[in-house]
Amino acid sequence: MKYIGAHVSASGGVENAPLNAHEIGAKAFALFTKNQRQWQVAPLSGKSISLFKERCAEYGFLPKHILPHDSYLINLGHPDEDGLQKSRNAFLDEVQRCEQLGLDRLNFHPGSHLGKIPIDACLRRIAESINRTLEQTSGVCAVIENTAGQGTNLGHTFEQLAYIINNVEDKTRVGVCIDTAHTFAAGYDIRTKDSFAETFRKFDEIIGFNYLKGMHINDSKKELGTKVDRHDSIGKGVIGYETFNLIIKDSRFNDIPLILETPDESLWPEEIKYLYSL
Repeated sequence: MKYIGAHVSASGGVENAPLNAHEIGAKAFALFTKNQRQWQVAPLSGKSISLFKERCAEYGFLPKHILPHDSYLINLGHPDEDGLQKSRNAFLDEVQRCEQLGLDRLNFHPGSHLGKIPIDACLRRIAESINRTLEQTSGVCAVIENTAGQGTNLGHTFEQLAYIINNVEDKTRVGVCIDTAHTFAAGYDIRTKDSFAETFRKFDEIIGFNYLKGMHINDSKKELGTKVDRHDSIGKGVIGYETFNLIIKDSRFNDIPLILETPDESLWPEEIKYLYSL
């Protein structure tokens, strides 16, 4: 079964996210558990935690169908020690917030070398950052999102994602989130039945479907291989409808959160309904 939703607002408190997801007809959702553009925020209140859990139970949202996203400020491969430590502290806080909310995964962008250290060194830093966080927490899987490869961002090839996973000590608590727009912008063609099959054959061979813990379902404003991260609404970008049809009809994408991050939030109910119609 497919579990489709969107990255909904948690404005006013995390307890509002399941309510917002329910209102658009979602069976899965993503959220920020804190302001994604601030380093320091107030801890979650007991009331917010209780209400979040109550509403998830009320609307039938299971932890495995919820994909929280960490702050955009965090860079787990930061080349400078101060920036690295700040990012590691923030990432630990994000995982601990997931623990408090009873969630079992946290989605994050792996990191950037900023042109200051070699790619392999940055990838090893990212893995070490994950290891340090997992040692201090329990029950939450670190879900690495593939990137478009814009700027100095890493994680845009399946090989880079596999490199990080191979250097994570607890393989039971690491996974991957595949973003369709990022995949396409990074140079993996997924527009036709044959190219889609070949891309995910490579994914399975290099990483493995056992590591797939979620997907971001987005069309792309930018062409294949441009490495530019610009999402578009379903069927309105250069990827087109066929890719999403293939995802929905493929059992390998069952029972994980399939999350819209498309730019026009007013279309989310319509997009969710369309995807379920497939």
